Amino acid sequence: MGSHRFAGRIAVVTGAASGLGRVTAEGLAREGAKVVLFDRDGAGLAETATSCPGAVAVQGDITSADDQARLATATQALGPVTLLATSAGMLGPTVPLTETTEADWDRLFEVNVKGTWLTLRAILPLMRAAGGGAVVTFASAAGLTGSPALPAYSASKAAVVMMSRSLARAEAPNAIRVNCVCPGSIETPMLELTFASAGSPEARAAREAEFRARHPLGRFGKAEEVGAAVLFLLSDEAAFMTGVSLPIDGGRLA
Repeated sequence: MGSHRFAGRIAVVTGAASGLGRVTAEGLAREGAKVVLFDRDGAGLAETATSCPGAVAVQGDITSADDQARLATATQALGPVTLLATSAGMLGPTVPLTETTEADWDRLFEVNVKGTWLTLRAILPLMRAAGGGAVVTFASAAGLTGSPALPAYSASKAAVVMMSRSLARAEAPNAIRVNCVCPGSIETPMLELTFASAGSPEARAAREAEFRARHPLGRFGKAEEVGAAVLFLLSDEAAFMTGVSLPIDGGRLA
């Protein structure tokens, strides 16, 4: 018989159309939560919804305050929300910092930082009204250590780490826990984009080898391994954990 850690609870998951967001949503649904799925990819949302019984899908852009307001309205209509996972994000250019364009820099921070902030701003009042809950934001191991290949991405994820830590302190009196996961290289569409952007097959192979060598366990992580950590942090099993930035990185930061 499976676990039902989230039976009867309402959860919001952004970036739910694919990758880590989809795995998180599916795990929550499997363990009894009613999940509100949010993403701009309508087809991906519909696919995720098929494996999340009773899920509500809201298509929208995390960088839009109006879309986030629609998400909050749809969520509030279901009842008290006590769980939030902010998976939506983007990788950005794999170029040196001095070659990053202003447009790419702005877009990266708009999605990864502003998008996370807007989600928190929209959903946290609902969680306070519900009497508390748990939040997991998504940063990266690159947000805890320098990344020569992804300097702009690294900077944006470091911002998410500090936003989450600050929020953990601010929301503790409201019985809301805020933790952050910091994955290493995980087998997701985002990692595939990183390798594809290398160019030639030879350059791609070299980049894959470089990324793999960063992880002492000698392999890339699986989305399900990150999802398991997210579910733990959202669950009552982690009731005395808040403000944590948890590496899930195969030993990269050891």
